[in-house]
Amino acid sequence: MPPPAATALPRSAPSDLGMSPALVVLTLALLLGIQPVTTDLYLPALPALTADLGARMAHAQLTLSALLLAFGSSQLVFGPLSDRFGRRPVLLWGLSGYVLASIGGVMAPSIEILIVLRTLQGAAMGAAVMAARAIVRDLYQPADGARVMSRALTGLGVIACLCAPIGGLVSDMFGWRLALLVPAVFGAGTLALVAQRFGETLPRRNPDALRPGTLLATWATVLRNPVFLAFSALTTASYGLLFTFLASSSFVFIQVLGLSKTQYGLVMLWNSLAYICGTFICRRWLPRHGVRGSVARAAGLTLAGGTAMGLLALAGVVSVAALVGPLTLMMLGHGVHQPCGQSGAVGPFPQAAGAASALNGFIMMLAAFAIGGWLGTRMDGTVMPLALGMWFWSACIAAVAWTLVRRQGGSRGH
Repeated sequence: MPPPAATALPRSAPSDLGMSPALVVLTLALLLGIQPVTTDLYLPALPALTADLGARMAHAQLTLSALLLAFGSSQLVFGPLSDRFGRRPVLLWGLSGYVLASIGGVMAPSIEILIVLRTLQGAAMGAAVMAARAIVRDLYQPADGARVMSRALTGLGVIACLCAPIGGLVSDMFGWRLALLVPAVFGAGTLALVAQRFGETLPRRNPDALRPGTLLATWATVLRNPVFLAFSALTTASYGLLFTFLASSSFVFIQVLGLSKTQYGLVMLWNSLAYICGTFICRRWLPRHGVRGSVARAAGLTLAGGTAMGLLALAGVVSVAALVGPLTLMMLGHGVHQPCGQSGAVGPFPQAAGAASALNGFIMMLAAFAIGGWLGTRMDGTVMPLALGMWFWSACIAAVAWTLVRRQGGSRGH
């Protein structure tokens, strides 16, 4: 069977499936929000967890990087499965596995077992995030999908706003194990919503999606597509910037700058608020400038923030403001790059949205795994790894936005 072409399939509006647009956006926000719940909420507890389990810094970083590698790799399995059997069954099984792995992590007696359970948690999380991106392509054309994805990522931002403060508060009051229980509760609630209210969105199941020949041909077609490559490069660089911050910020702000867990939670709250503002800017810019113009303007914000952070660190200016101020500009840009990049990457593949979403997610998480390994050996009790790492990724984002996306992003409304 030939690989899927970029032709349109008949698709239903959410109302035709018995779902309101608001329910679709809410469900997407929860499915995408499972990622910051799993990572951001965990960060304030990471130094205490490391000390309590007698772990080395590299092992502590592995609880994040291994989770994200499993998260990216599992999408390569869940994507074709969802093209074959539908989004709903993959979501139900994936969310069930996520809840069980989250509960197991609460009871982990050692860092090694915690790493294994976090890996399983990340693999199950892949079903939720992959399906969310594919659902957007099931229901909407690319230009509309960017706006819907932006609304859903606003919801993700709200969830992320709550994660670090709640994680810091619960960890301070009840210990790190109770902080790890919160994702299980979130996953159970999302599972209940999908099971009771969310219908199948895949217009037509592909009975050949799991055949090795078809699968390889589909992946080859996706990976050769210049639009996919351009937007995947954008999402990878954008997530590389975010993950550099996530993987190092708790140690920098708590151990280097001396903030309490609750104060660190407030820094993360501000970070998420800036991201939410970025998603609103995205929706305002898209009708005026299109996807390419919006991405290019956001890249200017990102590069300005990264350069300011890097130069301040090199000049010896070490303070919360010297990091948070530039970070705000970068998070505004992130709120534009992710919805445009994620919807743009799957846009050319209406008949293989699951596979395209999976490859896009895998590439992002492969980069995150490499960043986690690098940070595990470079954290030296200063702000330099964080500041210089984010400066590097901000430059990558600008280069991609101003070259690859500008050339391959399609028409103004793409």
